[in-house]
Amino acid sequence: MPVIAHLSDPHLGPIPEARVSELLGKRFFGMMNWIGARRRNFGASTLAPLTADLLAQQPDHICVTGDLVNVSLPAEFDTGATFLSSLGTPDRVSVVPGNHDAYVRSAMHYHLEHWAPFLAGDDSHPHTPVDVDSFPYVRRRGELAIVGVSTAIPTAVFLASGKAGRAQLGRLSALLQKLKAEGLFRVVMIHHPPVGERPFHRDLRDAEEVRAVLAQAGAELVLHGHDHRASLGYIPSAIGRIPVVGVPSASAGPQDDRGAGGYCLYRISGGPGAWRCEMERRGYARDVSDISSLEAKILSGPEGVA
Repeated sequence: MPVIAHLSDPHLGPIPEARVSELLGKRFFGMMNWIGARRRNFGASTLAPLTADLLAQQPDHICVTGDLVNVSLPAEFDTGATFLSSLGTPDRVSVVPGNHDAYVRSAMHYHLEHWAPFLAGDDSHPHTPVDVDSFPYVRRRGELAIVGVSTAIPTAVFLASGKAGRAQLGRLSALLQKLKAEGLFRVVMIHHPPVGERPFHRDLRDAEEVRAVLAQAGAELVLHGHDHRASLGYIPSAIGRIPVVGVPSASAGPQDDRGAGGYCLYRISGGPGAWRCEMERRGYARDVSDISSLEAKILSGPEGVA
């Protein structure tokens, strides 16, 4: 029974020192947001015990769905790489970028360069740089296929939206169908949620198109971040409802209004046409400083909801 762990949005701090020229425009407002709110509500004192608890569960693979950094300063991506390495070796840890990881256009290449070992697909050539056309990537791990989709695009001040894009969605459709033919349990990682309602400045611009691809090609599980909330939605498809799961920020303190820090475990069993997925939420309960199991639910399979 393979076990997947899923965490997101650690917003690793503190923000490193920067030149004045680097903090013009959108980064300036992001810095003010960090000073005014995130610095107080997000931190290593929350994240370190959470990741220690996650590693103690000994998952077979760890999925990280973006927003490792805050304002996309170059040094933040080194911190992000160190964090990913602390979770495990690149063959056991996969990441997709979030909107904060592509905060400004000039920083679009940083996550591709610094996190390449954690977001390169199995078919990537070791001497070929990872670029935006490398998405979606796929990593086959036994019965599992980890599929990484990028919705990270640079946006204007006060916008945190994302977009997968027509070209990537075309590749995703073909890839999911191929993986289905291989009889694999397909786990799609994406930062922006493809289901649910949210303000336009935080939405996935082509959410309808993403849902259409997933409904047509199929997937067994979709993991996302972005909202900093625990959530569960579904996408109808020909094979049944596809569970779409969001997690809180891994660095959020026990008193965070959107949800205390947490992560999910998914235990996969069964086989093609009869997969079973059990979810366990772990993390901090409201105003509680210890990490515990918060919820257990069957997402699909016998006795499940799909």
